[in-house]
Amino acid sequence: MREVLIITEPEKVKVLSEETRFRILQLLRQRPMTIWELSRAVGKDRTTVYRHVKVLEKAGLVEEIGTEGNEKLYGRTARLFLIKAEPDESVESFRQLYLQVEAERLVGILEKSGIRAKNREKLKKLIKEVLNEIEVNSQPIIKKVSESGVELDEVELFHLLNTLVFLQSCELCEKAKKMRELIEI
Repeated sequence: MREVLIITEPEKVKVLSEETRFRILQLLRQRPMTIWELSRAVGKDRTTVYRHVKVLEKAGLVEEIGTEGNEKLYGRTARLFLIKAEPDESVESFRQLYLQVEAERLVGILEKSGIRAKNREKLKKLIKEVLNEIEVNSQPIIKKVSESGVELDEVELFHLLNTLVFLQSCELCEKAKKMRELIEI
């Protein structure tokens, strides 16, 4: 299993945008599972789960890694998936929903850390805008890294993402000022 898989193809993002497949990938992050285990966990019949797993497998996101009794055991092809597909009409609603969820999570992390938002909704909206801008502007570099076949571990991915943000830091200065105004440390 790879540490990090960068997903830049809109077709693969479409595969992920289906709720059951996304849930299956979340479950497989915990540990490899059989179709029966996945079926119980997502509350769908085995045939439906099997079809979803096969779609994920064809997209290169899941692989058969062994057997458990009479059943095949499936696992993720990477521990982390970095979704950085170019904006495309067919995946835009999923991308926007994903950014909204991530913005909500980040605000939650700040709050749990004792950082108070003066205006939670404005902060969430601003974080979503910043994430979107970074993602869109980073596409050319992310795509080149992905196409090069270079394998990244988590630390390298973290540094690459920090570098991408740094490259855009001047463009994001005004938004950074607004964000500092919206939080109390």
